[in-house]
Parts: sequence; structure tokens; C-alpha cells
Amino acid sequence: MSEQILLSHGSGGEMSHQLIRDLFVRYFDNELLSGLSDSSVLGVCPGDLVFTTDSYVVDPLFFPGGNIGKLAVCGTVNDLAVSGADPVYLSAGFIIEEGMEMETLEKIVKSMADEAHNAGVQIVTGDTKVVNKGKADQLFINTSGVGFLRRGSFDINSGNEIKAGDKIIINGYTGDHGIAVLAARENLNIHSQIQSDCASLNKLISKIIRNIDGIHFMRDLTRGGLATVLCEISEDKFYGIEIEENHIPVREEVRGVCEMLGMEPIYIANEGKFISVVDPEEADKLLSLMHSEKLGQHAAIIGEVVEEHPGRVIMNTEIGGSRIIDMLTGEQLPRIC
Repeated sequence: MSEQILLSHGSGGEMSHQLIRDLFVRYFDNELLSGLSDSSVLGVCPGDLVFTTDSYVVDPLFFPGGNIGKLAVCGTVNDLAVSGADPVYLSAGFIIEEGMEMETLEKIVKSMADEAHNAGVQIVTGDTKVVNKGKADQLFINTSGVGFLRRGSFDINSGNEIKAGDKIIINGYTGDHGIAVLAARENLNIHSQIQSDCASLNKLISKIIRNIDGIHFMRDLTRGGLATVLCEISEDKFYGIEIEENHIPVREEVRGVCEMLGMEPIYIANEGKFISVVDPEEADKLLSLMHSEKLGQHAAIIGEVVEEHPGRVIMNTEIGGSRIIDMLTGEQLPRIC
């Protein structure tokens, strides 16, 4: 293969076939993909089908703890998992800028293959386009995902079962991803390097759904962070939400960067964190289960659903006061996912 991406790699001709055969098929190879047809026949669905899609435009492409390829797989896997589905198949679409180093693209593709294997999913179809130099900022990736809904999980995505008294649990430190990307992009001099939390959550979530009754809602905490998700689920509802600032797990390094730049950790994006809204009688059991797993060892109960102030999120602060938490307005950290 050429050492750089050329426009002819997107022409549909011999160089396109060479790129697909020698790079994408080499790493994503499986029985469904090997036919290289315009679509893959997936067979009979064993249950309700769940489908999602997302596009990834992170800057820089590589950051501590991950890169755009790993991010693309984890993000789509997690969107399916928090909907109560078992992720099974992914598609991968690449928009590549002319002149991109082939070695760089191969590292990204390999990381996608590794993460897909780790998550137990297959990349079964895809597409590649090459655009003129200066038109795509190196690489954009779109991934779509298909999963099968677990029995009894239909309302986890909607939140229709949420009720006053439910506890809100996060599976670990918030804000790691956004600050790791920001630090890499701006070359911040951080002595203790902050790593992105980018991870596929489907195995942890599957274990939770199998073993814990009373899971009323799940959502991953990506753009807009914890605060925005809480505002989304309480907006125009008959209940309110109260969270405790001193119960929200935040690394000291993340807190320090946020204080320095005038940001709040609860608004910073994550790629390996989610909240669960759970029946209060099951909260301790869920917390114990999370603590037994690597991706949940720093889980914490951070608040609860309340009858007071319906439609609003209130945070009880560390200094003894309280304040209204609003949804993120504007773009706090561009190009983070």
C-alpha cells in the first residue's frame, strides 16, 4: 500500500480495493464481512432490534487512553448497552483526508478491531471515502450499531419507570475523557497525566441487568456530561432530582484543571461512564456489584429522584448550600467525540 492516502484510494478502483482488502478486511475480518457485498445478511433476529448511529470527529486523533477508532467503537457499543441491548454488529464509515499517513490510519483501524473483539461485537459492513487535502481534518468516522434487546429491558432507555425515591448511581470518576482530550490538544503541562475513560461498557451493563431488579433508567454520560443527562431526564417531568456534590467522584487532577480553566466536572464529557436510576431497595446491591468490576470500582450513589421541585435538578453543594443545575449551553470543549 502507499504510505499516504491518495484521492485514488476513494475512486472505487484498484487502489480502493487494495485499501479495503489490505487494511480494513485484514483487521475486521469475519464471515459476514468477507463477502464484501453492499450489505450483510444478518439472519433472523432473536428479539427486538435496537439500532443506533454516531459520528466521531475528535481532535487530536490520538489522546491519552484512546484514539478516534477506539472511541467510535466504544461510543456506539455503549449507546446500545444503556438501552438494555446486547450489541452484536457494527458498521464503520471512514471519511479520510488525502495525505493522511497510512501508518496512522492502520493504528486507528487496529484499535477498532481490538476494541470490537474486547466488546464481543463484529464490524460487518462499512464504507470509505477520500476527500481533498484540507477538507476533513485528517479523519472522520461514523459507526452504526445493531443489538438485541434483553427481555424486560424495554423501558430502560425511556425512563418511563422512574419514580420518586429512586437512587442515582454513577459507575466512576466523571470528566476524565474531556480533560484528557483538552490536555492533549492544548499541550497542558499536567504532571499526573489524565487518561480518557474510553471503554466498552456492555459487559458490565449486561451483568447488571441480569442480576439487579428495579433498573429504571440508564444513560451514558457523553457530550454535556452528567449535568446535561440529569436535566434531560427531569425536564418537564412530575419529579425533580437532587444530587450531592461531595458524593460525585472526581479525580483531583480533573478538579484542578477545571478550577484553573473555570469549568465544572459535571459538564465534562465521558466515554466510559453511565448513570443508573434504580429502585432504592436495590441500590446497595447494585453498588456492590459495580465495585466488584473494573469499570465500576469507583461507583457511587450521587443523589435521588424526589417529589419536590419537579422538572429541576438541584445540587447540594460542598459548602452547605444548594443551586439549580441547568443543561449545558454552548460548546464547552469542541471536538471531543
